Amino acid sequence: MIRRRVAVTGAVQGVSFRATCGQQAEPRGVTGWVSNRSDGAVEAVFEGDDEAVEAMIDWARHGPDQATVENVEVAIEEPQGESGFEVR
Repeated sequence: MIRRRVAVTGAVQGVSFRATCGQQAEPRGVTGWVSNRSDGAVEAVFEGDDEAVEAMIDWARHGPDQATVENVEVAIEEPQGESGFEVR
């Protein structure tokens, strides 16, 4: 079980990034949340098995078709035992 916090910058708000992120996380069994930040970035926490979390980070590097991702910052955090995936 690992936990990663990601901050995604670029044209990532108003392009269904959060909704699509939730759709990607659920079938992978990844828990956590995704939210728009006031600075225009999208922030997310992914928690789950290594492979599933890494797959979510890879997905975040391009996002949905309408998004233009410029950068993804990844921070390592201690697992918190998240339950479900929340689109905030």
